[in-house]
Amino acid sequence: MAKLNFGGQEENIVTRDEFSLEKAKEVLKNEVVAVIGYGVQGPGQSLNLRDNGINVIVGQRKGSNSWDKAKKDGWEEGKNLFDIDAACSKATIIMNLLSDAGQISTWPILKKNLTYGKAIYFSHGFGITFNEKTGINPGNDIDVFLVAPKGSGTSLRRLFLEGKGLNSSFAVHQDATGRAKERCLALGIAIGSGYLFETDFKREVYSDLTGERGILMGALAGLFEAQYNCLRKNGHTPSEAFNETVEELTQSLMPLVAENGMDWMYANTSTTAQRGALDWRHKFRKATEPVFDELYESVKSGKEAEIVIKAGKQSDYREKLNNELKELRESELWQAGATVRKLRP
Repeated sequence: MAKLNFGGQEENIVTRDEFSLEKAKEVLKNEVVAVIGYGVQGPGQSLNLRDNGINVIVGQRKGSNSWDKAKKDGWEEGKNLFDIDAACSKATIIMNLLSDAGQISTWPILKKNLTYGKAIYFSHGFGITFNEKTGINPGNDIDVFLVAPKGSGTSLRRLFLEGKGLNSSFAVHQDATGRAKERCLALGIAIGSGYLFETDFKREVYSDLTGERGILMGALAGLFEAQYNCLRKNGHTPSEAFNETVEELTQSLMPLVAENGMDWMYANTSTTAQRGALDWRHKFRKATEPVFDELYESVKSGKEAEIVIKAGKQSDYREKLNNELKELRESELWQAGATVRKLRP
């Protein structure tokens, strides 16, 4: 494990050079890894493990859409595709990749199969961090750890197929066997992580919930809407407003930031853009810092967890969600986006 300096603070980083796939295979050679859940993270992680030669099986509710999807991806019932209870009973490492609501409802099944020496793996610190609300309390005689890819399972799979990797955090919550860390790192490499950086369950869930509600999704969507509406109110066409708000950001500027950083992107734009962006970034930072502080406190206090758990228990949650997404999809902003995307060469 290497120590790298990030802005004056040292962090523990594990790369593929330090912990090779061959080493991961050696660590996991006697393990049966059961991926429970085949929704957001399950497909990407399980398929990458399978392609890397790890002994992996999938556990999913029989007859569900996810069960059918798993079969289409080549998992065979009775061979490497089982119902959740059967998969957990066969596993030495249970990868709990169900939704947070799904983890709560299925925990009794998983817990009874977590016998001495086994391990449970998460890709989110939610269930353990907010265990007073979720009821997820592993016993003292198993390993508990997480690997959290910093992106969707779809991105993890796409980058894997391109020979690349998606960065992931890792954390060991409980080491009952003395092997928790090597098991954790082995799985992190085997699922296709580009590199792994160390965290703990609380920091993972606090940063994750803040990021999702903030710049990654919530704030981004809100800023898109605010700028688009401003341009439209001032007489700009839907195409012009969308291109200036979304298309230029996603198709031109963010790839430059990803490749070389914000300063490099600024340096490679016009003087007019540079000067305006450098001046106005301070105004936007000052305007939004109080919102982020409020958001982080809501996450840390458990309020956001309570909202999520309550929503997940509602029988009509999926219906309500689809209505919210329909409203978003049919808004002028994203209808304009659908048209613009069709025009891309």
